[in-house]
Amino acid sequence: MQNNDILRRIRYTFDLSDSKMIAVFGLADHQVTRAQVSDWLKKDDDEAFQKCRDIHLAIFLNGLINDKRGKKEGPQPRPEKRLTNNMIFMKLKIALNLKAEEVLEIMDLAGFPMSKHELSAFFRKPGHKHYRECKDQMLRNFLKGIQLKYRPDTN
Repeated sequence: MQNNDILRRIRYTFDLSDSKMIAVFGLADHQVTRAQVSDWLKKDDDEAFQKCRDIHLAIFLNGLINDKRGKKEGPQPRPEKRLTNNMIFMKLKIALNLKAEEVLEIMDLAGFPMSKHELSAFFRKPGHKHYRECKDQMLRNFLKGIQLKYRPDTN
């Protein structure tokens, strides 16, 4: 999935205004302009469209964690320069303070049931023998389920 699509879906799900988006970046100790946010949220065929790099999505997700769960004392986590779907999935799970059972319910809402063992494979370290790569379809369904749970008026 493209980072811009993920950013758009999160914005829509939580009904985040431009100023709230800027504030979320600020919670991760990073300043962005309204123009940057606007260009990342534009449709791909718009001439002002700018591709959202992994580091910017990582900063946004770290800010979302701080927004939803409260900012930790001390130095903030360094944003990853390279993101995988597994990392995005994990950051969203942390931001929303979801337990495994709640993630499974969200996946059911999206019409994508899975077992607890399948789910735990996404949150293992890449070298682990039971690690499983999170494909775009899985992340897309998780984002759809989050939208159905947190913004049910948009079925």
